[in-house]
Amino acid sequence: MSPLPELRYLSVSEIFSSARALADRRPGLCTLRQVGVSRAGRALHLLSVGPASRAVLVVAGAHANEQTGGSTLLSLAERVLLERKLRADTSWHFLLCADPDGASLHMAPAPRTLLDYHLGFFRPAGPEQPEWSPSVLPPDRLPPETQALLGVIDELRPYLQVTLHGTDLGGSWVQLTKDVPGLAEPFAKSAAELHIPVETGPSDAAGWPASGPGVHVMPAPGSYAAYPSMPDDPRHSTWYHAHRYGGLTAVVEVPMWASDLVDDPAPHPAPAAALRHLARRLERDASEVQRILAEALPRLPGPEGPLLRAAQWALELVPGLAGDWAGEPLPDTTVAYVGSVDAFGRRLPLRAAAMLLRVLRESDDRAAPRLERLVTTWSEAFAARFRARWVPLEHQVEHQSRTVVAAARHARRRTG
Repeated sequence: MSPLPELRYLSVSEIFSSARALADRRPGLCTLRQVGVSRAGRALHLLSVGPASRAVLVVAGAHANEQTGGSTLLSLAERVLLERKLRADTSWHFLLCADPDGASLHMAPAPRTLLDYHLGFFRPAGPEQPEWSPSVLPPDRLPPETQALLGVIDELRPYLQVTLHGTDLGGSWVQLTKDVPGLAEPFAKSAAELHIPVETGPSDAAGWPASGPGVHVMPAPGSYAAYPSMPDDPRHSTWYHAHRYGGLTAVVEVPMWASDLVDDPAPHPAPAAALRHLARRLERDASEVQRILAEALPRLPGPEGPLLRAAQWALELVPGLAGDWAGEPLPDTTVAYVGSVDAFGRRLPLRAAAMLLRVLRESDDRAAPRLERLVTTWSEAFAARFRARWVPLEHQVEHQSRTVVAAARHARRRTG
């Protein structure tokens, strides 16, 4: 595969074209087929390499704004074709994009700054996200993208599902639905070689046990929830569907911009005060966006679209989340964890503001300039606070690819 261009993520059509070329080049080993359609009628495609019955499923594009996965997926497919030992007793299956509708609405293929990234930002409301919808919707209301993904898992019965995720600013970490002994070492080594910080206390994994720095194992059902207000529970997501076949899921996160402030495992000197401060800031920032929304909403033409639904959904999370943070902090709260909460608290109202700004610009609403100033100020403050540095795209892809291969090897030993 030719070197990936600096600062440009591949579109869904480019990912499909590359996968089609691979399948045409190696017809004896590769197949490309449609496994479903999106709500808007876009095709969902699965690229498969190798005939072995033991399967690894790799999913890209579950979140529209997390764009590294498509390039990683193609890099992995090339590697599996080149390295016979990877496919000696394992077949590899690549879902090219789990949410092509969402991908069509995230308009930031070549972000030079966090502001560029947010000016084209889109991430659907929780019930519209393929992996998360089972945790917030009844089975008879699941979107077709989710049904397609569940159908692929039922067909392949993978011993490992890997879903490729990312963060705008921070470090790299892995979330596991079951422990994979031995994964932490190659994960940390890869991150160090590529100068990507390991996020040791991500808010996404608050309260989860760690099998090594940056490698977090989801707690058993019924255990303590760090954020009880959050409507989605990863244990009800598509990540757990592989468990019915004895498998597990690894979620591999990689940053677009890195921050060397997210890996400090030292105890925070005053976690309760720090988290209360972040909760107050979250409520204040969200209220600024909410006021603009309330003023502009009567002027907006209907019907309500995905950008507006997503902005409103993000704002609706704020009161409960701020209440969670203002409560009793987790035991042994670290500097890294408070930093991750700081980033999360900046990210949520900023994303809501960015998506609402796109809505207001489309209707040429007079409140758009005020919102644009907020998005600009918050994006620049976010980057400055965390000393953001761009992670070269080839490093994002290489680290994610290495981690997937390591997870496949070690999970294979785990499952026999």
